[in-house]
Amino acid sequence: MGTTELALAGIILVALTFDFLNGFHDAANSIATVVSTRVLTPQQAVVWAAFFNFVAAFVLGTHVAKTIGKGMINLDIVSPDVILAGLLGAIFWNLVTWYYGLPVSSSHALIGGYAGAAVAKAGFGALLLSGWTKTLLFIVLAPIIGAVVAFILSIAVTWIFRRYAPSRLDRLFRRLQLLSAAAYSLGHGGNDAQKTMGIITGLLVASGRLTEFAVPLWVILLSHAAIAFGTLFGGWRIVKTMGTKITKLQPFGGFCAETAGAITLVGATIAGIPVSTTHTITGAIIGVGSTRRLSAVKWGVAGRIVWAWVLTIPIAAVVAAFAYQLIRTFRG
Repeated sequence: MGTTELALAGIILVALTFDFLNGFHDAANSIATVVSTRVLTPQQAVVWAAFFNFVAAFVLGTHVAKTIGKGMINLDIVSPDVILAGLLGAIFWNLVTWYYGLPVSSSHALIGGYAGAAVAKAGFGALLLSGWTKTLLFIVLAPIIGAVVAFILSIAVTWIFRRYAPSRLDRLFRRLQLLSAAAYSLGHGGNDAQKTMGIITGLLVASGRLTEFAVPLWVILLSHAAIAFGTLFGGWRIVKTMGTKITKLQPFGGFCAETAGAITLVGATIAGIPVSTTHTITGAIIGVGSTRRLSAVKWGVAGRIVWAWVLTIPIAAVVAAFAYQLIRTFRG
């Protein structure tokens, strides 16, 4: 294996490391509700979520991968250095926010890092604005859709099961929450793993290993395996924030939040829209909490989370741009 091949393999390894950290960081999205309602132990929950993260490889296609890989950055200016710097920017922000227990979007960190490195190389003309429109729009829409669907679902479930005794309702939704957690993990794996697929495939096109943008099977399987493996390790600091600090959940509330999140994620994935699983499930949890009363949501915690969301793309972009300049300097 020559030097060039080793360099490409190294960047692919960095991309898969990001994918692993994505699963590690975002495990809370998949398991926080099912753990906080004590339907599953943390160990059982991560295995359940990781399994469906991987199964998504065979269900939800590669539409998001194509949006990330060739729909947001001009492939003519993409190089291994751009991709490596973008990944470093995203990994930096993921680790910082994991340390502080903030459930921010790994997806938006990746998008921001990729864009920051591309702009550092070729200016703002490197960005394909048509691809950014729906992505930026869904930064706002994804949590709103999750919240609205969860709110409506919670009201509907409360009315449909209004004559059930609390103990019977609890037993029923403990079982149903297994299905909703599986559906959410499927949507999480389907949307998030595809972002790494898009980056790796873009790298293969930029380096001449592929003549057209088509995601190879080995990239699909490795990307889903990496995110599933990351989920197995879990991000327990963020689980606490998601599961208990935003609002208190019962099993039926966990079911509604996960189902609303799954509906939003699967719909976006089929449409090829790279959305934030973190934003989506946070919105859904807030939607469930709001059915009791607005004060049931701890808006101070929610506000800090929103500020972290706002900062994700620009900070990842700045770090990636700096990393790109360092890489170019190191290469001479």
